[in-house]
Amino acid sequence: MNRLYLLRHAKAGWADPGTRDFDRPLTERGRRDAAAVGMAMRISGFVPDLVLCSTARRARETWECVAGTIGPMPASPAFVDSLYSCDAAGYLSIVRKTADGMSSLLVVGHNPMIEDVAIACAAEGDDTELAALASGFPTSALAVIQFRQPLAEAAPGSGSLTTFLTPAML
Repeated sequence: MNRLYLLRHAKAGWADPGTRDFDRPLTERGRRDAAAVGMAMRISGFVPDLVLCSTARRARETWECVAGTIGPMPASPAFVDSLYSCDAAGYLSIVRKTADGMSSLLVVGHNPMIEDVAIACAAEGDDTELAALASGFPTSALAVIQFRQPLAEAAPGSGSLTTFLTPAML
């Protein structure tokens, strides 16, 4: 089975006057939540072959906090500018272009795109997990979607949601 991990960035502060949305930092709560999700990923064995991370500050800081607790990674993360601004179809296109030969990939990005990709891809799954996903995708939440086909062929309706974690669950 191939896994796509979708992680929404952690809680960020509001932009100060004159600060771009792109440059918003994480709050202290956001840092704690991201570290907790990283630890949960490590305990669950959710260590991806590669990480694709938005270049927005809050996404990069989220990855730094997760990386501090998830443990050793097989490869350095790839920072992708377009994860900040593209739509859900763009996210899926980036996954397909990047995932050739990989069995697992983590995308650290933004809502509504992360949520839209998760809902679109997860045609089936555990009813409890699907209900949790349907109720919203909070900051620092992680969706784990399994595919029978290679991730380079991931498409809407072809995955199964196996796990949906939120900081409130940890």
